[in-house]
Order: sequence, then C-alpha cells, then structure tokens
Amino acid sequence: MSPTPPARRMRLGLPRRAFSQVLLMQVAIAAGVAVLVTGLFLQPLSRQLDHEAMQRALAIAQTTAEEPQIARDLESTAPTVDGPVQRAAERIRKATRAEYIVVLDWRGVRWSHTDLRQIGRTVSTDPSEALAGREVMEIDSGTLGRSARGKVPLRASDGSLIGAVSVGIAYDGVRARLLSAIPGLLAYAGGALAVGALAAWLIARRVQRQTRDLAFSDISGLLSEREAMLHGIREGVVALDRGGRIRLLNDEAHRLLGIDDSVVGTPPDEALGAGRTADILAGRVTGTDLLTVRGQRVLVANRMPTDDGGAVATLRDRTELEQLGRELDSTRGLIDALRAQDHEHANRMHTLLGLLELEMFDDAVEFVGEVVGDHRATAEQVTEKIQDPLLAALLVGKATVAAERGVALWVSDRTRLPDRLVDPRGLVTIVGNLVDNALDAVAATPHARVEVELRAEGRTAVLRVRDTGPGIPTAQHELIFTEGWSTKDPPAHRKRGIGLSLVRRLAERQGGSATVGDAPGGGAEFTVVLPEALTGAEPEPVLAARADLPFEEESR
Repeated sequence: MSPTPPARRMRLGLPRRAFSQVLLMQVAIAAGVAVLVTGLFLQPLSRQLDHEAMQRALAIAQTTAEEPQIARDLESTAPTVDGPVQRAAERIRKATRAEYIVVLDWRGVRWSHTDLRQIGRTVSTDPSEALAGREVMEIDSGTLGRSARGKVPLRASDGSLIGAVSVGIAYDGVRARLLSAIPGLLAYAGGALAVGALAAWLIARRVQRQTRDLAFSDISGLLSEREAMLHGIREGVVALDRGGRIRLLNDEAHRLLGIDDSVVGTPPDEALGAGRTADILAGRVTGTDLLTVRGQRVLVANRMPTDDGGAVATLRDRTELEQLGRELDSTRGLIDALRAQDHEHANRMHTLLGLLELEMFDDAVEFVGEVVGDHRATAEQVTEKIQDPLLAALLVGKATVAAERGVALWVSDRTRLPDRLVDPRGLVTIVGNLVDNALDAVAATPHARVEVELRAEGRTAVLRVRDTGPGIPTAQHELIFTEGWSTKDPPAHRKRGIGLSLVRRLAERQGGSATVGDAPGGGAEFTVVLPEALTGAEPEPVLAARADLPFEEESR
C-alpha cells in the first residue's frame, strides 16, 4: 500500500481556528479550576472529619473514665472476659457505637476489649501519655486497624492514677462520610464547569467575530504584513482611536508631518498644533482630497472612519505636483503670450512690408527701431531694478502674460533688489503667487493694473503687490491665508486654496510675515517682510522716487 500523501495526513495537535483554540483553552481552564477547587475543598473537609472523630472518641473516653464503678472494679477484680469492667465497657461501646473501648491498668494490661482474646494482654500502642495523666487525640493503627482515638487517664475515688481509658472510632466511617460528600461536591463542580464552558463558548464566539474566524497564525501573518505594508508605502498613514488620539504612525507620516513616536497617545491638536492639518485629522474638516500645508509641504489628506469608532487618515505629498502645476500655469501663460506676440509680430511685419512697398524707407527704419526698443527697454529696466536673474525673468514673463490679459503690470520705481538673496527660489514662489492672485483679481475690470514693489532694507527684503481689483473684506484678511480657502474655481489639473498659504508659510519660515490690507485708491495690497533675506549688512542705495510707469510707458 502506498503511503498517505502529505496533504492528506491527519494533523494532530491544537485546531488552527482561533474560535476552536480559545474554546478548548477556556474549557481546559474551567476544568482545571473545578478540579483544583474540589481538591482544595476536600482537603480541609477531610481534616475536619478527622478532628470531629477524634473529639467524639475523646468525649466517649472521658464519659467512661468518669464512671466510679469502673475504677472500683479495676481495683477489686481481675481482668476476665466476663468481668464487670468488660461488661461496663461493652455497654458503653454499644450505646455510643464506638469501635472499641479499652480499659487498662497502670501497667498497660487490657481489662476490656472487643476481641476477648486481647483481655489480660498489654496494649499494642504506647499508653504512656494517658498513664502520665494527659488526654490524647490521634489517628493511629492498632490490633483493630486504623482508627481515630481518644485516651484519658482513669483515677480512683481519691484522685490517684490507676489506669487509662482508650476509645476508638473506625476510620473507615470517617472515610465513608468523606466519600459520601464527594458526589454532591462533584455535582457543584460539574455545574461550575458547565457554566465555565458556556462562558468559554460565548467568549470564543466573540473572539470568532472579532478575528473573523482566522487562525492565530493567520492573524500573526496579517500583523507582519500590515507592518511591512505601512512602513513600505509612500503615503503617510495616521490611525486614531475612538477618543481621537493618535495610536499609529508609519514612516512616511513621520516624514511628512515632522513628528516622532512621542506623539502617540496624544490628540492631533497637541501633536501638530492648531491648524488645518490637525482639523482634518480630528475630523473637524471633512471631504475628499483635502489640501493642507505642513511646513514646506503641500499635502493631500483623506480621512476614513473605522468600525471601532476611530479613523485612519492618509497623506500624500503634492509639493512637487503643485510646483509642476504652477510651472504649467506659467508655461501656458507664456504660450498664450507668445501666441499673441506672434499675432502682433505678423501685424508689424505686414505694416513694415506695406511701408517698404510704398517706398517709405525712413518710416520703415523708425518703425523697426521703435519695435525693437520696446522689448529691450522693458527687460533692461527690470534687470536694472531687480538684479537677481530668477526674479527678473519671472517679472518679465509675468509682464508679457499681463499684457495679453489686458492688465498693466507695473514695477514700482522704488524697487531696488540686489543679487544677494539667501533663498531666491522661495522669493520667486512668493512673488509668483502674489502676482498670479493679483492678475486673477483684476481680470475683466476696467483700467486693470498690478504694481510690484521689491526693495531691500539692510538685510530685510520687503515685497508689496497692489492691484486695482475689488479688494478683500476686512473679515477675510486672515481667512484667505488658510489652506484650502479660495473664492475661485480650481483649474482642471490642480486645486486652489494653497497659494497664499504657501506665501505665509514661506515668510514665517524665514521669521517674517505676510499680511493683506487695502491699497490706496481701492483694491488689495499684500505685504511680505523677510528678515535676513539678503547676505551682507550694507543696504543698497534707493533710487530717487519718481512717478511709476508701466512697462510700455517706461520703454518710450
């Protein structure tokens, strides 16, 4: 016969399911407790029954020794099987149902016994304590077997010690009483075991529901897989209990939020500080793909409640994506501006062709000089005021976009910024966001204008962006810097509500500030102050103030 395949062999040992294992362990524990309690109860019961038997034997011996006739007969007669001592002892034994009553003299010779052959012989156990005048209780073995004994001294009428009385209670009777108590005790133990088994079954059913009838090995494997998954994915995961306290953070959540395991067990407000991120984790702000800013990072958060009353929040880093989106916006704006310039260039070429065909050569030369001078003057004037190449390039591009949108973008003549910036990319982000918001604010308004002022005051950089739009209500001056807040519809490729929040975060990171107020003549004025934004301590000279001119007018 071929051996049984390994897959079909019976597996011995504990069952695999958690329900079966818990039930088996609980029943085993209940059975063990029942057996232990039964044993602990029987042991004192046995001692109690032994003590009661010895007390009874001692009482019978005391009663026998108090009979004055037995003492007189012991002194005046001989130890015979039909003597008065034997008859008196047998009468008392039968009345008390003792196993035996032995009366002995001071030499230890028996004068009475249930076995008549033992009368006149010396006792088999040591009578010295009783013959010394002391009462004795004990469990001992003699000629009649094991018994509970009571021994008392026997005295004459004058008080002299003439012998002793020994009474025995059959130990089998004590054992019988003990055994008779066991069935009732086992009944109680069985009832307790049944109750314990029922409780074990209920607990096992609860465990079965909570573990979904998985084996403990499966649960252990799931926990290991969960740990590997949580710490391996590139999304931050934050788990909260039903009390709203943080109970789990994976590695990515540590990195994105900038916190460590010391915050476990604390609410989000305490761990992160007041803000939109804490509000999202706590569930005070609801929705899907919620934008929030943590430090320099733009995060997308989602929060899902769990069955136990807690919640799990996931965090995705959208910083690079937001930067790409803003670059895409700028690129699209530049493309639109180039398209407009191409159209304008074609018109100029047609004009130049007409002048040439009309042989108006002097006018053609003057026209070409004016067109070339426009563009050269605009770039030169920006770079003269703003010596940092990144910021200068940004404003030249924004001026082109503004012209296409019918907005006059002005650079204040008070602008003067040397090429000594500590973080030029951060300032580019701030200026770009504020200019974009200003262009959106003045869109489709008459005489739309945006003015940019950038100047250095020692090592501090001060930026002001003014527009001629509808302005911002005073009640919303702080609200507009909140992540996710916006009055405009989002573009298709990204969400709004983070530009101004990033501006404030970048400013505060450098120890500065970002505020908004009302511009002179209407509109909004954003002011950003960046201490220690420039290297070196020497302030740059400020140009003499003169009337601000738009790029188009300054080039003429």
